[in-house]
Amino acid sequence: MSEGFQFVDIIFLALVAGFLILRLRSVLGRRTGDEELRRQQAEQRLAAGRRAAPATDDRGNVIELPGRRPAAPAEEDLDLGAYAGTPVEAGIRDINAADRSFEPNGFLRGARGAFEMIVEAFARGDKDALRPLLADEVFANFSAAIDQRKQAGETMETRILGIKKLEIRDAAMRGRDAVVTVLFQSEQINLVIDQSGVVVDGDEKTPVDVTDVWTFARDTGDPDPNWQLVATTAPE
Repeated sequence: MSEGFQFVDIIFLALVAGFLILRLRSVLGRRTGDEELRRQQAEQRLAAGRRAAPATDDRGNVIELPGRRPAAPAEEDLDLGAYAGTPVEAGIRDINAADRSFEPNGFLRGARGAFEMIVEAFARGDKDALRPLLADEVFANFSAAIDQRKQAGETMETRILGIKKLEIRDAAMRGRDAVVTVLFQSEQINLVIDQSGVVVDGDEKTPVDVTDVWTFARDTGDPDPNWQLVATTAPE
């Protein structure tokens, strides 16, 4: 009799266990094979929510995170130096707008170097050195003077002892060409020597002050950054 009751108890417990399993499956759901897809979708929604919400500090202030907002382009700083407020400022700014590498101090350093190279090459009669530095018309004039000196059997010696004054007198854009006029005041020794070695002009012991006004130009649309001497004029 007791064995019969035990058998009934076992049956009853099995039914209860089966009922509980069915209830749990109805609440928790059954695996259908798309759990991984649902997990990825949930993570994407969570990540999107994090991107949408601005980061804050512990006081609730919004913190701008790196990469959240494109940086504004840096404003070009043009050092006008002594030319600020002068008549040439507008021209310098126009050239800088066409060629961001242009600024007065850097240009004048290059102009000084070109001036010394051209003066010394002309004195030597070195046309090959002059050719890339001069525009066609200026080269023709310099070349003719060298030929005339050679025909006369004369040579020239020039030494630049120093630059006393160096300044931009004019600056402008002419179409695509940047054009800058520069005043050079230099101290030089210039000697002209005849074919017998006699100094016929100049004094080796007496420097002279020489003032030159030269105009340089370059095509701002050309990747070649070099300037050429396009005109020489007498100082006013």
